[in-house]
Amino acid sequence: MGKRKINFYFGLATDKYKIGSKMTYTLIIAEKPAAAMRIAYALAEIAPVKRNIAGVPFWEINRGKKKFIIVSAVGHLFGLAQKGTSKEWPVFDIEWQASKGFVRKYMNVITHFAKEADNFIIACDYDIEGELIGFNALRFLCKKEDAKRMKFSTLTKPDLIKSYEDIMAHIDFGQVYAGETRHFLDWYYGINLSRALMQAIKKAGSFRILSIGRVQGPALALIVEKEKKIQAFKPEPYWQIFLLVKNKHEIEVKYPKDIIKEKELKIFEKLKGKTGEARTTKEEKSLRPFPPFDLTSLQIESYKFFGITPAQTLSIAQKLYLQGLISYPRTSSQKLPFTIGYKRILNKLNRLFPKLTAYAKRAMPIEGRKTDPAHPSIFPTGEKSKKLNQAEKQVYDLIVKRFIACFSEDAFIEEKKISVKVGKHEFIVQGKKILKKEWLNVYPAKIDVKEIPDLDGKVKVKDVRIDEKETQPPRRYSASSLVYELEKRGLGTKGTRAMIVDTLYKRGYITGRQIQATKLGMNVVSALEKNSPLILDEKLTRKFEEEMEKIRGEKTKEKIVKKEKKVIDEAKDLLIKISKQFKEHEKEIGKELLAAHKEIVEEQRKANTLFLCPVCKKGHLVMLRSRRGKRFAGCDAYPKCKNTYALPQYGLIKLAGKKCKECDFQLLLLIRKSKPPWEFCFNPECKTRKVIKKVRRQKPKARKPRKLS
Repeated sequence: MGKRKINFYFGLATDKYKIGSKMTYTLIIAEKPAAAMRIAYALAEIAPVKRNIAGVPFWEINRGKKKFIIVSAVGHLFGLAQKGTSKEWPVFDIEWQASKGFVRKYMNVITHFAKEADNFIIACDYDIEGELIGFNALRFLCKKEDAKRMKFSTLTKPDLIKSYEDIMAHIDFGQVYAGETRHFLDWYYGINLSRALMQAIKKAGSFRILSIGRVQGPALALIVEKEKKIQAFKPEPYWQIFLLVKNKHEIEVKYPKDIIKEKELKIFEKLKGKTGEARTTKEEKSLRPFPPFDLTSLQIESYKFFGITPAQTLSIAQKLYLQGLISYPRTSSQKLPFTIGYKRILNKLNRLFPKLTAYAKRAMPIEGRKTDPAHPSIFPTGEKSKKLNQAEKQVYDLIVKRFIACFSEDAFIEEKKISVKVGKHEFIVQGKKILKKEWLNVYPAKIDVKEIPDLDGKVKVKDVRIDEKETQPPRRYSASSLVYELEKRGLGTKGTRAMIVDTLYKRGYITGRQIQATKLGMNVVSALEKNSPLILDEKLTRKFEEEMEKIRGEKTKEKIVKKEKKVIDEAKDLLIKISKQFKEHEKEIGKELLAAHKEIVEEQRKANTLFLCPVCKKGHLVMLRSRRGKRFAGCDAYPKCKNTYALPQYGLIKLAGKKCKECDFQLLLLIRKSKPPWEFCFNPECKTRKVIKKVRRQKPKARKPRKLS
């Protein structure tokens, strides 16, 4: 063998596979390896050939007389980064730089095949992120400024073939530059403002990772505003009045207004033994199916039924999409266009869900108002699923049921109202009965059914019941209701809102399933409201969102690029204004952040403190982590006392409030997901610990083979 000529890009060899010097081919760039594989199998006339370079897969196929190489990115191959190492702010001198790590192997493969390709097709997800991923690969790795574009909403064979046959002549530059503008604005705001917060707390005398961003700031302000209302809320008493009335039937009716003056109660107390006149009215109503899922409504329903967070729902939906089971999930549409092929999908679903599809009797589906220029609503493709875990199956089944319900007939309910007039006062009770279920047999909608008998004519008041209650504070946001609120206010995008909520949790700004602002979150908002309110300005954030939508809607590249420059320049000017305002009040901001930080550290210390050290009797045992992240209990009088104890590495540990019967040590309580709480003694010399070790070390007995009958 002669010497091999090796081409290195980012230090990775790519000479392991060559097409042939005279053979040209079309290079198709997909967004993920799973998508590349499905495109290959859809477009190939015979089975595609899978190969790899340095562990990176690609596919070689033939279609007609043409040869294709299908490669993939792994999400964003390039990210924005600062030029130079200055830590001052604001910083605007940034550029697209190649991502690090395993991503570079994928970049290497794209570069390798781009050299001899005579045609390029972008087949990334059709949205602003997918368009930008494809364009960055095209301009930085393939050295091209344009390519053909496949546009699809599902990764099924019919849709991918149609996408290839109806291929777009150019990439969507409106989406490219709207996406790039968003990345620039998010970097400018996120990096600069986060750097400002951390410098402020550092100058005040401490260090903590803090962040704030273009959407994160207004989102946190919403939560803090709700928290302030809850804290300032003062409950007030009120009373509800119920009468137990009877003729042929006995039923309880309620006074429709709450009583806020206690002296008025005497009037109602005197109604016992009186007679009244009852009247029953009925109304039959049709109940239409819910519209098909957009991403936000899917996230809300997944959380409501299964407790799956919005971020988890998006991740699951993305996996289902890549498996070809559902359409593209990052959509704000509630439309099901005829072009998706209703009958074909329903026929496929009929093989998998025959009991549900039996109710699909509508010729045209129910739709909602919301639209999306890129994709229809989320719908199942009818493809047979591979093995799904519990959460994936729950989300998939929900999408299937919502889709089939859209083709089901209206349900019919009977609403009944009984009104009882006693003197000058009218009391009512309302009931609801389902007459015809139809789509309610398909989708798990929650309908409060309450059947009540008819009641007409004279009735006697047998009893009066007065319930004393208190007004309740505003309800806190849940993860799903916060995502919905952000959408309603036009903050963030369908794909980023769940991530924003997750970031607020990670930074320690919020806590709990019913979202509560922490002391740190409250102080961040308080400091910024007083000293740099533009950072939290919801209107400003929404204005930029609208500007980016305008970029997306422009038709010519010249206008698109001009609009992008205008928006970016406007953002820079605004950040310069914010930076001047912030730096003038940096000390005050730093003091507020430091006060909250100290309080959190003290709370964490108390939460991690167990009890008096049994060795030195001076320090306290606290839960700590080693440099390698291992959890243990150690004396806080270290280094004078070096007493330590091993602890379980996973789960929440709390004091059980009991002592061990064997050694008088304080017992701990371990709380783990999907497992019952476990009380245990962590004294290594305790008899109970030795019994546990003995049980764990015992080998399980070999099972005897079963006899076949």
